[in-house]
Amino acid sequence: MTTSYFTSPEGRRLAYRATAPSRSGLTFVWLSGFKSDMSGTKATELESWAIEAGHGFLGFDYSGHGESDGAFEDGTISDWRADALAAIDAHSAGPVVLVGSSMGGWMALLSALARKDRVAGLVLIAPAPDFTEKLMWPEFSAEAQAEIMEKGFTLRPSDYDEPYTITRALIEDGRTWQILDAPIELNVPVRILQSMQDVDVPWKHAERLVTAIKSDDLVFTLIKDGDHRLSRAQDIARLKATCGDIAAALID
Repeated sequence: MTTSYFTSPEGRRLAYRATAPSRSGLTFVWLSGFKSDMSGTKATELESWAIEAGHGFLGFDYSGHGESDGAFEDGTISDWRADALAAIDAHSAGPVVLVGSSMGGWMALLSALARKDRVAGLVLIAPAPDFTEKLMWPEFSAEAQAEIMEKGFTLRPSDYDEPYTITRALIEDGRTWQILDAPIELNVPVRILQSMQDVDVPWKHAERLVTAIKSDDLVFTLIKDGDHRLSRAQDIARLKATCGDIAAALID
């Protein structure tokens, strides 16, 4: 599909791809991970699956990510949450199923809490709510923490790309959006896919999320092998089957 652009209420020019549902009335919304975008394998495979199954699809890039405008290091959780809500509001109609990977899982949860009238279900892949405070901050050395607080940023090595610029604004803003320390009041079907070999988001983090979410219709799938991305052929097949399962539950 061709990438289009829109300007969010906050004035940010964001890239997106959208197709309306042809049969089911459901739209699957892809929310990417930290410094990832809608061109990744899981997003494009989900897009093809959704359209073939008669569902709608919406993918977008947060500001500072992918084809959207802005600098990555200028972004915060508040900004990317606002981008997600702007895309959902402007480019989907009717019930949506939010499919979030890693940080996208946090964005999906925050979006679902803000749009309870629209969000019909959640599919979360290695979800990383609160990651800035509960996963990232404790991993920094005392020197890196001091650099963030005094200099305003530090560079964090990445297994996937060039080092990430982690800013004081990202860390401090992330603290205001933590959700794991209290019940998460969502009463929609939730499916969580998590690798036990994930070194970026440990499976115990996802288990904590399972406890926090109040929905009774929650299935937590632990995959013994795999990695954080869960982008192998069998992982993609499992993702599609999971999305099909949640669609069937919502349509029946």
